[in-house]
Amino acid sequence: MHPIATAPYSARHPDPAWRGRVTATVLALLILWPMVVASEFKPATLFDRDSIAATLHFLAAFVPPAHDPAFLALVLRETWQTVAIATCGLTLALAGAIPATLLVTERLSISRLGTGRMGRLPGAVRQAVRWLLVLLRSVPELVWALLFVRIIGLGPTAGVLAIALTYCGMLGKVYAEILESSERHASDTLLANGSSRLAALLYGALPESASELVSYTVYRWECAIRGSVVMGFVGAGGLGQRMDESMKMLAGGEVATILLVFVLLVAGADFVSKQLRRRLG
Repeated sequence: MHPIATAPYSARHPDPAWRGRVTATVLALLILWPMVVASEFKPATLFDRDSIAATLHFLAAFVPPAHDPAFLALVLRETWQTVAIATCGLTLALAGAIPATLLVTERLSISRLGTGRMGRLPGAVRQAVRWLLVLLRSVPELVWALLFVRIIGLGPTAGVLAIALTYCGMLGKVYAEILESSERHASDTLLANGSSRLAALLYGALPESASELVSYTVYRWECAIRGSVVMGFVGAGGLGQRMDESMKMLAGGEVATILLVFVLLVAGADFVSKQLRRRLG
C-alpha cells in the first residue's frame, strides 16, 4: 500500500477551513460591536492623563496597609462572620438543592424504566421544579440581599438567605447535569431492582461523580465568600460592610488590608478544593 499523498499548503492549495474561520470572525465582530457601543465601553478613558493621575493617587493611599492591632482584631472578627455567612448560606442551599436534584434528574426517574418514557405526573413535577430552580438562580444574590435587608433589616441574616436562594438554583441545575452526564449503569440497575431514588443516587450515581460534585461545591463556597463580601455593601454584614465604611472614610490602608485578607480567603478555599479532590481521586 502506498501512503496517501497530501498536497502542501500554498497559495494554490489554501487552508480548506479558512472561509469558515473568516466568516465566524466577521460574524463575531458584527455581533460584539453593537454590544460594545451599548455598554459605552471606552478603553481610551483608562489612558487619559487625569484618569492615570487619579489611579496613582488612589493606589498610593493603599501603602502601607493598616496594621493597627485593634483594626486587625476587627478584621479577624468580620472575616469569621464572612466565612460563617457563606457556609451557612451554602448549607441551606444544599438542603434545597439535593432534593431538587433527585426530582429533576431524569436518569433517576422510576416511571421511565419500564416504557422508556416518563409519566405525565412525574414529568409535570420535574418541569415545575426546573422552573423553580430557574427562578431562584435568575435573581442575583445581591438583589435577594437588598430585598431581605428591607424585610428583616440590616445584618448577616439577609446575606445567608440571599446566598441560600440563589445557590440552591445553581447547585440543583449543575448537580443534575453532572449526574446526567456520568455513567448510568449502576444507578439504572439499582432502580430496576426496586431501589429507591435516594439509594440509587448514593450508591450508583455519586461514586461516579463524587470528585466533580465536590469540586463544584467547594467552588460555589468560594463564590459564596466573594458574594458575601459584595452583599456587605448593602448592609448584609461581614467584610464587605467594613470595607464600605473604610472606603467612605477614604482609609486606603484599611481597604488594602481587607483586600489582602480577601485574597487569603479565596486562596484558602482553593487549597481546600485541591485537598478534597486529591482524597477523592
